[in-house]
Amino acid sequence: MRPHGSAEVLERRRRQAIALDQQGIQRSEIAKRLGVRPGSVTRWCQAHERDGPDGLVAKPHPGAKPKLTERQRKLLAKRLLKGAKANGFPTDLWTCPRIAEVIERHYGVRYHVDHIGRLMGSLGWSCQKPERRAVERNDEAIQHWVATEWPRIKKRRP
Repeated sequence: MRPHGSAEVLERRRRQAIALDQQGIQRSEIAKRLGVRPGSVTRWCQAHERDGPDGLVAKPHPGAKPKLTERQRKLLAKRLLKGAKANGFPTDLWTCPRIAEVIERHYGVRYHVDHIGRLMGSLGWSCQKPERRAVERNDEAIQHWVATEWPRIKKRRP
């Protein structure tokens, strides 16, 4: 698993470890100071001995480039905030297939339905399930029943 922090931050930490190693500080102490495992410090020192300063250079992020640009992602979020009805759907409920359809329709990018949840999470959205309520529901009548009838019929301790 890749550690947290930008590539530059991680590279700076490796260079700091090498500087401390060259001062004669034990590698276990360097690891404690930097909050890493001793094996990482040893690996960095070996890379520095083998390749010099180039052995500590940050490597590019793994994985494919995002299909949507940052600008397109912001526009998608704005479009989704308008609601599903505003985007041509019969109800105002967003589902992963609907979001995938909107992305393909407006940005020409095809996402598999299973990856939409991850995309939405990166935009700060979360999966939410709407409450199922009857159309005929009368909230005032329910509150009245809970306040008057429920205490009357509720069993009490003897």
